[in-house]
Amino acid sequence: MNLYEDIEVKAIAKYIRMSPRKVRRVLDQIRGRTYREALIMLEFMPYRACEPILKTLRSAVANAEHNNGYDPAALFISNAYADQGPKLKRYRPRAQGRAYQIHKPTCHITIAVAPQDDE
Repeated sequence: MNLYEDIEVKAIAKYIRMSPRKVRRVLDQIRGRTYREALIMLEFMPYRACEPILKTLRSAVANAEHNNGYDPAALFISNAYADQGPKLKRYRPRAQGRAYQIHKPTCHITIAVAPQDDE
């Protein structure tokens, strides 16, 4: 049960052609940070997963701003995870007429933002 479940706004990017394990490595770094901190981190991280995560984060903040009227400067990442999507199955020819299966993973990225409590 998430504490911010009733006020959080989320965005989902589906069928991203990347392993969910590689995406989680980046999501673990930005979870719990403010929107501004996460933007700076994602801009300068050297991972390929940063691009779709950045796009999803911007979408979540745009949803929060447009649909709920939240201020982007007051938002933080309350929840961020990557689920496994369907695997694309391809075949690679091998010696003596055999074929080996190649699995190309996909993932679904979910990022939720919520306004910070000013206590």
